[in-house]
Amino acid sequence: MSTPAAAPRRRLRPRRPEWAGRNYTLLTAAAVVTNLGTHGALIAAAFAVLEAGGDGGDVGLVAAARTLPLVLFLLIGGAIADRLPRHRVMVAANALNCVSQAVFAVLVLAGEPRLWQMMLLTALCGTGQAFFNPAAEGMLMSSVSGEQASRAFALFRMAMNGASIGGAALGGAMIAAFGPGWVLAVDAVAFAVAGALRAFLDVSHIAEREAGGGLLADLRDGWKEFTGRPWLWSIVAQFSVVVAVVGATESVYGPLVAEEELGGARPWGLALAAFGAGTVCGALLSMRWKPRRMLFVGTLCVFPLALPSAALAVPLPVGGLIGAMFVCGVALEVFGVAWMTALHQEIPEDKLSRVSAYDWFGSTAMLPLSTALAGPVESAFGRSQALWGCAALVVLMTALVLLVPDVRNLTRRTKEVTAQPAARGSADAEGPVGRLG
Repeated sequence: MSTPAAAPRRRLRPRRPEWAGRNYTLLTAAAVVTNLGTHGALIAAAFAVLEAGGDGGDVGLVAAARTLPLVLFLLIGGAIADRLPRHRVMVAANALNCVSQAVFAVLVLAGEPRLWQMMLLTALCGTGQAFFNPAAEGMLMSSVSGEQASRAFALFRMAMNGASIGGAALGGAMIAAFGPGWVLAVDAVAFAVAGALRAFLDVSHIAEREAGGGLLADLRDGWKEFTGRPWLWSIVAQFSVVVAVVGATESVYGPLVAEEELGGARPWGLALAAFGAGTVCGALLSMRWKPRRMLFVGTLCVFPLALPSAALAVPLPVGGLIGAMFVCGVALEVFGVAWMTALHQEIPEDKLSRVSAYDWFGSTAMLPLSTALAGPVESAFGRSQALWGCAALVVLMTALVLLVPDVRNLTRRTKEVTAQPAARGSADAEGPVGRLG
């Protein structure tokens, strides 16, 4: 039967949600590409060190070489990202990461790279990330519409977590099949592709920054914005401890318990996979659930982060550990979406990257120290006691944060409130995305 000519033709392709604008799509696609490459490359770097004749200590030195410049340059990176167009900072950082990983790959494929060479190249990669992270978070938040921010953040984080899981699995398979050098080469290509995508970001909706009084003045301005909000600095202080003890559990104690008590690396790999699956489920939950007191609910979700440490302290059977890691992943993702929504709602657009830099710096500054002290603490008190201590610190710090009135009372703005003149201007009205525990 023929259709009347006047009848409208149905669209064959489903329309994107209104909040999934051009910038959101580009940012999400680029993040997926880089996470696929980076999480495989982290494994490849460790195996490259071992294949070159290094030991566990050398692997630690290369990892520290990446982390140290990340911490040192974060604040400078945040100030620069609020001073220059953020997408240009992101592209420049991607270019640095691309070159450093490409050189690393060539050295590994050509023969036996020296330890100092690998440390230098991973340090360059960490430096690139220090400038990229605050710019990326500021760009993401300035591209999200207020009413749909939490949904956009949840979808973005789900895509990133899924890519991280896939990247680690793909990287491990490629290392076994082809060696670490080719995985590093793939990571270099991934940075090049992601940088090309980010070059097409539209920043016309972001008002030009007024000339400031210099880099130090910008840092002082960001510090005032950071310290002037009790909910902000108290949660960052909480996570400086939480990230440190969780990092020590996952990078040091977890593999040791798995090796000695649970049957080897495979159970620990299954537990980490369960954590990744939990983060994806947590993001799906956050796309539909929008609690009014978002920081209060998000902070309650930090308590389950103590479960993996407690499970390893017992230790629970593999099934119990997998369950604890899954619940931890769900809870952490609910907190992450609530946190990004709060930053997007409360922080002025022109200060987003500087505040993000203080957030990243405060949350990760103690991580190198905690991993370095994990061994001595185990020797002094015993592994089980150290793990129970990690769990207790998570619970204690989270309980203390709940004493802060702003954490309990900060509410999600309604559509009517965000439309008032007193709210943030229309600079962040163009569609979506506003990560990096």
